[in-house]
Amino acid sequence: MQIAIVGLAASGKTTVFNTLTRGHAETGGFGGLQLNVGVVKVPDARLDRLAAIFRPKKIVHADVTYVDLPAPPPSSEGRIGAEELPAEHLARLRDSEALLHVVRAFDDPAVPHPEGSVDPWRDLERLDLEFTLADLAVAERRLERLRATGRHGTPAEREANEREEAILARLHGLLREGSPIRDVALEPEEEKAIRGFRFLTQKPVLVLLNIGEKDLPRAAERVAAIASGYEHRRSIVDSLSARIEMELGELEPDEAVAFMEELGLQESSLDRVIALSYRLLGLVSFLTAGPDEVRAWPIPGDSTAVDAAAAIHSDLARGFIRAEVVTYEDLIALGSIAEARKHGRLRSEGKTYHVRDGDVVEILFSR
Repeated sequence: MQIAIVGLAASGKTTVFNTLTRGHAETGGFGGLQLNVGVVKVPDARLDRLAAIFRPKKIVHADVTYVDLPAPPPSSEGRIGAEELPAEHLARLRDSEALLHVVRAFDDPAVPHPEGSVDPWRDLERLDLEFTLADLAVAERRLERLRATGRHGTPAEREANEREEAILARLHGLLREGSPIRDVALEPEEEKAIRGFRFLTQKPVLVLLNIGEKDLPRAAERVAAIASGYEHRRSIVDSLSARIEMELGELEPDEAVAFMEELGLQESSLDRVIALSYRLLGLVSFLTAGPDEVRAWPIPGDSTAVDAAAAIHSDLARGFIRAEVVTYEDLIALGSIAEARKHGRLRSEGKTYHVRDGDVVEILFSR
Protein backbone atom coordinates (compact mmCIF):
# COMPACT_ATOMS: atom_id res chain seq x y z
CA MET A 1 0.00 0.00 0.00
CA GLN A 2 1.69 3.17 -1.19
CA ILE A 3 0.50 6.75 -0.68
CA ALA A 4 2.21 9.67 -2.40
CA ILE A 5 2.65 12.84 -0.34
CA VAL A 6 2.21 15.81 -2.66
CA GLY A 7 2.03 19.55 -2.21
CA LEU A 8 3.32 22.86 -3.48
CA ALA A 9 6.65 24.32 -2.43
CA ALA A 10 6.75 25.49 1.22
CA SER A 11 3.56 23.56 2.08
CA GLY A 12 5.42 21.56 4.72
CA LYS A 13 4.90 18.20 3.01
CA THR A 14 8.37 16.88 3.86
CA THR A 15 7.80 17.89 7.49
CA VAL A 16 4.55 15.90 7.32
CA PHE A 17 6.54 12.98 5.87
CA ASN A 18 9.05 13.21 8.70
CA THR A 19 6.24 13.41 11.23
CA LEU A 20 4.45 10.32 9.89
CA THR A 21 7.59 8.21 9.42
CA ARG A 22 9.75 9.60 12.25
CA GLY A 23 12.24 10.38 9.49
CA HIS A 24 14.82 13.13 9.12
CA ALA A 25 14.56 14.10 5.45
CA GLU A 26 15.86 17.56 4.52
CA THR A 27 13.14 20.22 4.63
CA GLY A 28 12.77 23.83 3.53
CA GLY A 29 13.72 23.11 -0.07
CA PHE A 30 17.13 21.72 0.89
CA GLY A 31 16.08 18.26 -0.28
CA GLY A 32 15.89 19.54 -3.88
CA LEU A 33 14.55 16.76 -6.08
CA GLN A 34 15.11 14.15 -3.39
CA LEU A 35 12.49 11.41 -3.22
CA ASN A 36 11.84 10.15 0.32
CA VAL A 37 10.27 6.80 1.19
CA GLY A 38 9.14 5.57 4.62
CA VAL A 39 7.02 2.71 5.99
CA VAL A 40 4.56 3.36 8.83
CA LYS A 41 2.74 0.82 11.01
CA VAL A 42 -1.02 1.33 11.14
CA PRO A 43 -2.05 1.82 14.80
CA ASP A 44 -4.31 -0.99 16.00
CA ALA A 45 -4.91 -1.38 19.73
CA ARG A 46 -6.70 -4.70 19.09
CA LEU A 47 -3.37 -6.41 18.45
CA ASP A 48 -2.12 -5.62 21.95
CA ARG A 49 -5.33 -6.97 23.50
CA LEU A 50 -5.03 -10.19 21.50
CA ALA A 51 -1.35 -10.49 22.40
CA ALA A 52 -2.31 -10.42 26.08
CA ILE A 53 -4.42 -13.55 25.43
CA PHE A 54 -2.17 -15.50 23.04
CA ARG A 55 1.27 -14.30 24.23
CA PRO A 56 2.76 -14.59 20.72
CA LYS A 57 6.42 -14.40 19.74
CA LYS A 58 5.70 -11.28 17.68
CA ILE A 59 3.05 -8.73 16.79
CA VAL A 60 2.75 -7.65 13.14
CA HIS A 61 0.86 -4.47 12.25
CA ALA A 62 -0.47 -3.59 8.82
CA ASP A 63 1.68 -0.92 7.22
CA VAL A 64 1.47 1.94 4.76
CA THR A 65 4.34 3.21 2.59
CA TYR A 66 4.54 6.99 2.20
CA VAL A 67 6.48 8.52 -0.69
CA ASP A 68 7.38 12.21 -0.40
CA LEU A 69 7.67 13.75 -3.85
CA PRO A 70 9.08 17.13 -4.92
CA ALA A 71 6.54 19.77 -5.92
CA PRO A 72 5.91 19.75 -9.69
CA PRO A 73 6.89 22.93 -11.58
CA PRO A 74 3.92 25.06 -12.72
CA SER A 75 2.52 24.31 -16.16
CA SER A 76 2.76 26.86 -18.95
CA GLU A 77 1.83 27.04 -22.62
CA GLY A 78 2.79 23.72 -24.23
CA ARG A 79 4.30 22.35 -21.00
CA ILE A 80 2.70 20.13 -18.34
CA GLY A 81 4.44 20.66 -15.01
CA ALA A 82 3.75 17.21 -13.50
CA GLU A 83 5.17 15.52 -16.59
CA GLU A 84 8.48 17.35 -16.08
CA LEU A 85 9.18 15.52 -12.85
CA PRO A 86 12.05 13.02 -13.13
CA ALA A 87 10.85 9.73 -14.64
CA GLU A 88 11.32 7.81 -11.38
CA HIS A 89 9.30 10.40 -9.45
CA LEU A 90 6.46 10.45 -11.97
CA ALA A 91 6.36 6.64 -11.96
CA ARG A 92 6.15 6.62 -8.15
CA LEU A 93 3.36 9.18 -8.30
CA ARG A 94 1.34 7.25 -10.85
CA ASP A 95 1.96 3.90 -9.13
CA SER A 96 0.66 5.13 -5.76
CA GLU A 97 -2.75 3.91 -4.67
CA ALA A 98 -3.72 7.27 -3.14
CA LEU A 99 -2.55 10.85 -2.65
CA LEU A 100 -1.95 12.75 0.58
CA HIS A 101 -2.18 16.38 -0.51
CA VAL A 102 -0.53 18.70 2.02
CA VAL A 103 -1.97 22.22 1.81
CA ARG A 104 -0.30 25.10 3.60
CA ALA A 105 -2.59 26.78 6.13
CA PHE A 106 0.00 28.28 8.49
CA ASP A 107 1.69 31.68 8.61
CA ASP A 108 5.42 31.80 9.27
CA PRO A 109 7.48 34.90 8.39
CA ALA A 110 10.59 32.73 8.51
CA VAL A 111 9.18 30.58 5.68
CA PRO A 112 7.46 33.01 3.29
CA HIS A 113 4.89 31.59 0.92
CA PRO A 114 6.17 31.63 -2.70
CA GLU A 115 2.96 33.42 -3.76
CA GLY A 116 3.35 36.06 -1.05
CA SER A 117 0.25 35.05 0.92
CA VAL A 118 -1.28 31.97 2.55
CA ASP A 119 -4.43 30.84 0.75
CA PRO A 120 -5.32 27.14 1.18
CA TRP A 121 -8.08 27.20 -1.45
CA ARG A 122 -5.78 28.71 -4.08
CA ASP A 123 -3.04 26.17 -3.40
CA LEU A 124 -5.43 23.23 -3.34
CA GLU A 125 -6.94 24.20 -6.68
CA ARG A 126 -3.51 24.91 -8.17
CA LEU A 127 -2.13 21.40 -7.59
CA ASP A 128 -5.45 19.82 -8.54
CA LEU A 129 -5.18 21.72 -11.83
CA GLU A 130 -1.64 20.42 -12.43
CA PHE A 131 -2.83 16.83 -12.03
CA THR A 132 -5.89 17.47 -14.19
CA LEU A 133 -3.68 18.83 -16.99
CA ALA A 134 -1.38 15.82 -16.71
CA ASP A 135 -4.33 13.41 -17.02
CA LEU A 136 -5.79 15.44 -19.87
CA ALA A 137 -2.51 15.14 -21.79
CA VAL A 138 -2.46 11.35 -21.29
CA ALA A 139 -6.08 11.01 -22.44
CA GLU A 140 -5.54 13.21 -25.49
CA ARG A 141 -2.47 11.28 -26.64
CA ARG A 142 -4.30 7.97 -26.37
CA LEU A 143 -7.42 9.28 -28.11
CA GLU A 144 -5.31 10.59 -31.00
CA ARG A 145 -3.71 7.17 -31.39
CA LEU A 146 -7.03 5.32 -31.20
CA ARG A 147 -8.58 7.62 -33.81
CA ALA A 148 -5.59 7.13 -36.10
CA THR A 149 -5.01 3.37 -35.77
CA GLY A 150 -7.85 1.99 -33.66
CA ARG A 151 -9.92 1.00 -36.73
CA HIS A 152 -7.35 -1.64 -37.70
CA GLY A 153 -6.92 -5.17 -36.37
CA THR A 154 -9.34 -8.02 -35.78
CA PRO A 155 -13.04 -7.40 -35.13
CA ALA A 156 -12.46 -8.12 -31.42
CA GLU A 157 -9.57 -5.63 -31.30
CA ARG A 158 -11.61 -2.96 -33.08
CA GLU A 159 -14.50 -3.49 -30.68
CA ALA A 160 -12.16 -3.18 -27.66
CA ASN A 161 -10.66 0.01 -29.14
CA GLU A 162 -14.12 1.51 -29.65
CA ARG A 163 -15.05 0.79 -26.03
CA GLU A 164 -11.80 2.33 -24.79
CA GLU A 165 -12.27 5.39 -27.02
CA ALA A 166 -15.80 5.93 -25.68
CA ILE A 167 -14.60 5.76 -22.05
CA LEU A 168 -11.65 8.09 -22.68
CA ALA A 169 -13.80 10.58 -24.60
CA ARG A 170 -16.17 10.71 -21.62
CA LEU A 171 -13.28 11.25 -19.18
CA HIS A 172 -11.65 13.79 -21.50
CA GLY A 173 -14.80 15.91 -21.36
CA LEU A 174 -14.85 15.69 -17.57
CA LEU A 175 -11.18 16.72 -17.31
CA ARG A 176 -11.69 19.66 -19.67
CA GLU A 177 -14.37 20.92 -17.29
CA GLY A 178 -11.80 20.74 -14.47
CA SER A 179 -13.35 17.79 -12.66
CA PRO A 180 -11.29 14.84 -11.35
CA ILE A 181 -11.86 11.34 -12.70
CA ARG A 182 -12.61 10.11 -9.16
CA ASP A 183 -15.95 11.95 -9.42
CA VAL A 184 -17.14 9.41 -12.01
CA ALA A 185 -18.67 6.13 -10.87
CA LEU A 186 -17.06 3.72 -13.33
CA GLU A 187 -18.26 0.20 -13.98
CA PRO A 188 -15.77 -2.60 -13.16
CA GLU A 189 -15.04 -3.23 -16.86
CA GLU A 190 -14.45 0.51 -17.39
CA GLU A 191 -12.06 0.60 -14.42
CA LYS A 192 -10.18 -2.33 -15.95
CA ALA A 193 -10.00 -0.65 -19.36
CA ILE A 194 -8.26 2.49 -18.04
CA ARG A 195 -6.22 0.90 -15.23
CA GLY A 196 -3.00 1.05 -17.25
CA PHE A 197 -3.12 4.85 -17.57
CA ARG A 198 -2.78 5.33 -13.78
CA PHE A 199 -4.65 8.63 -13.90
CA LEU A 200 -3.68 10.97 -11.06
CA THR A 201 -7.14 12.48 -10.56
CA GLN A 202 -8.67 9.00 -10.30
CA LYS A 203 -6.78 8.27 -7.10
CA PRO A 204 -8.47 8.83 -3.74
CA VAL A 205 -7.06 11.87 -1.92
CA LEU A 206 -6.59 12.94 1.68
CA VAL A 207 -6.36 16.74 1.77
CA LEU A 208 -4.33 17.60 4.85
CA LEU A 209 -4.34 21.19 6.04
CA ASN A 210 -0.97 21.94 7.64
CA ILE A 211 -2.00 24.46 10.30
CA GLY A 212 0.01 26.56 12.73
CA GLU A 213 -0.01 26.38 16.52
CA LYS A 214 -2.32 29.37 16.91
CA ASP A 215 -4.93 27.67 14.71
CA LEU A 216 -5.09 24.45 16.72
CA PRO A 217 -8.26 25.54 18.60
CA ARG A 218 -9.93 26.29 15.25
CA ALA A 219 -8.75 23.16 13.42
CA ALA A 220 -12.23 21.65 13.04
CA GLU A 221 -13.59 24.96 11.75
CA ARG A 222 -10.84 25.27 9.16
CA VAL A 223 -11.34 21.69 7.98
CA ALA A 224 -15.10 22.24 7.66
CA ALA A 225 -14.56 25.38 5.59
CA ILE A 226 -12.52 23.46 3.01
CA ALA A 227 -14.54 20.22 3.13
CA SER A 228 -17.82 22.05 2.45
CA GLY A 229 -16.50 23.22 -0.91
CA TYR A 230 -14.42 20.15 -1.80
CA GLU A 231 -17.25 17.72 -2.46
CA HIS A 232 -15.43 15.16 -4.54
CA ARG A 233 -15.90 11.42 -4.29
CA ARG A 234 -13.23 9.38 -2.49
CA SER A 235 -11.83 12.49 -0.79
CA ILE A 236 -11.23 13.27 2.88
CA VAL A 237 -10.22 16.61 4.41
CA ASP A 238 -8.40 16.77 7.74
CA SER A 239 -5.68 18.78 9.47
CA LEU A 240 -2.60 18.59 11.62
CA SER A 241 0.20 20.86 12.69
CA ALA A 242 3.25 19.10 11.27
CA ARG A 243 5.67 21.18 13.32
CA ILE A 244 3.85 20.49 16.59
CA GLU A 245 3.50 16.78 15.82
CA MET A 246 7.21 16.61 14.97
CA GLU A 247 8.09 18.24 18.29
CA LEU A 248 5.79 15.81 20.14
CA GLY A 249 7.53 12.89 18.46
CA GLU A 250 10.89 14.00 19.82
CA LEU A 251 9.70 14.17 23.46
CA GLU A 252 9.56 11.46 26.10
CA PRO A 253 5.98 10.15 26.59
CA ASP A 254 5.37 12.04 29.87
CA GLU A 255 6.79 15.24 28.39
CA ALA A 256 4.61 14.83 25.30
CA VAL A 257 1.48 14.50 27.47
CA ALA A 258 2.39 17.67 29.37
CA PHE A 259 3.04 19.55 26.11
CA MET A 260 -0.31 18.44 24.69
CA GLU A 261 -2.10 19.59 27.82
CA GLU A 262 -0.35 22.94 27.52
CA LEU A 263 -1.62 23.24 23.92
CA GLY A 264 -5.10 22.04 24.84
CA LEU A 265 -4.83 18.89 22.70
CA GLN A 266 -6.76 15.77 23.69
CA GLU A 267 -4.78 13.48 21.41
CA SER A 268 -2.07 13.48 18.78
CA SER A 269 -3.29 13.93 15.20
CA LEU A 270 -0.66 11.51 13.96
CA ASP A 271 -2.47 8.21 14.57
CA ARG A 272 -5.68 9.68 13.16
CA VAL A 273 -3.99 10.72 9.90
CA ILE A 274 -2.38 7.28 9.50
CA ALA A 275 -5.76 5.62 10.14
CA LEU A 276 -7.42 7.97 7.62
CA SER A 277 -4.78 7.03 5.05
CA TYR A 278 -5.71 3.39 5.58
CA ARG A 279 -9.44 4.14 5.32
CA LEU A 280 -8.85 6.19 2.20
CA LEU A 281 -7.65 3.06 0.44
CA GLY A 282 -10.91 1.29 1.31
CA LEU A 283 -9.14 -1.29 3.43
CA VAL A 284 -10.19 -3.30 6.45
CA SER A 285 -8.08 -5.54 8.68
CA PHE A 286 -8.84 -9.10 9.53
CA LEU A 287 -6.79 -10.58 12.35
CA THR A 288 -4.97 -13.84 12.95
CA ALA A 289 -3.87 -14.90 16.40
CA GLY A 290 -1.77 -17.74 17.79
CA PRO A 291 1.40 -18.55 19.72
CA ASP A 292 3.68 -17.56 16.83
CA GLU A 293 2.18 -14.19 15.96
CA VAL A 294 -0.76 -11.85 16.26
CA ARG A 295 -1.22 -10.02 12.98
CA ALA A 296 -3.41 -7.54 11.11
CA TRP A 297 -3.94 -8.33 7.44
CA PRO A 298 -5.12 -5.49 5.15
CA ILE A 299 -7.66 -6.41 2.47
CA PRO A 300 -10.19 -4.45 0.39
CA GLY A 301 -13.48 -3.93 2.19
CA ASP A 302 -15.47 -6.23 -0.13
CA SER A 303 -13.12 -9.22 0.18
CA THR A 304 -14.34 -12.79 0.62
CA ALA A 305 -12.90 -15.53 2.83
CA VAL A 306 -10.93 -16.87 -0.15
CA ASP A 307 -9.46 -13.40 -0.74
CA ALA A 308 -8.41 -13.31 2.91
CA ALA A 309 -6.81 -16.73 2.53
CA ALA A 310 -4.89 -15.50 -0.53
CA ALA A 311 -3.64 -12.47 1.44
CA ILE A 312 -1.95 -14.89 3.82
CA HIS A 313 -0.64 -17.30 1.16
CA SER A 314 -1.79 -18.46 -2.26
CA ASP A 315 -1.67 -22.11 -1.07
CA LEU A 316 -4.40 -21.35 1.48
CA ALA A 317 -6.65 -19.97 -1.24
CA ARG A 318 -6.04 -22.92 -3.60
CA GLY A 319 -6.75 -25.51 -0.90
CA PHE A 320 -9.45 -23.53 0.91
CA ILE A 321 -11.89 -25.70 2.90
CA ARG A 322 -13.48 -23.20 5.28
CA ALA A 323 -12.73 -20.24 7.52
CA GLU A 324 -13.29 -20.35 11.26
CA VAL A 325 -14.30 -16.85 12.32
CA VAL A 326 -14.97 -15.08 15.60
CA THR A 327 -15.40 -11.35 16.06
CA TYR A 328 -12.68 -9.52 17.94
CA GLU A 329 -15.23 -8.31 20.52
CA ASP A 330 -16.49 -11.84 21.25
CA LEU A 331 -12.97 -13.22 21.52
CA ILE A 332 -11.91 -10.51 23.97
CA ALA A 333 -15.09 -10.99 26.04
CA LEU A 334 -14.74 -14.78 26.18
CA GLY A 335 -10.96 -14.91 26.53
CA SER A 336 -10.04 -17.80 24.22
CA ILE A 337 -10.92 -19.61 21.01
CA ALA A 338 -12.00 -22.62 23.07
CA GLU A 339 -14.51 -20.51 25.01
CA ALA A 340 -15.73 -18.89 21.78
CA ARG A 341 -16.37 -22.37 20.35
CA LYS A 342 -18.07 -23.51 23.56
CA HIS A 343 -20.44 -20.50 23.52
CA GLY A 344 -21.24 -20.89 19.81
CA ARG A 345 -19.43 -17.69 18.81
CA LEU A 346 -16.89 -19.42 16.55
CA ARG A 347 -18.49 -19.76 13.12
CA SER A 348 -17.57 -21.85 10.07
CA GLU A 349 -17.77 -19.77 6.90
CA GLY A 350 -17.43 -20.72 3.26
CA LYS A 351 -15.69 -19.17 0.27
CA THR A 352 -18.23 -16.43 -0.34
CA TYR A 353 -18.30 -15.06 3.21
CA HIS A 354 -17.49 -11.34 3.24
CA VAL A 355 -14.77 -10.74 5.79
CA ARG A 356 -15.38 -7.82 8.17
CA ASP A 357 -12.98 -5.50 9.90
CA GLY A 358 -11.91 -7.09 13.18
CA ASP A 359 -12.80 -10.68 12.25
CA VAL A 360 -10.33 -13.09 13.86
CA VAL A 361 -9.86 -15.76 11.22
CA GLU A 362 -8.27 -19.20 10.91
CA ILE A 363 -8.15 -20.70 7.41
CA LEU A 364 -8.53 -24.48 7.13
CA PHE A 365 -7.16 -25.83 3.86
CA SER A 366 -6.02 -29.03 2.13
CA ARG A 367 -2.38 -29.35 1.18
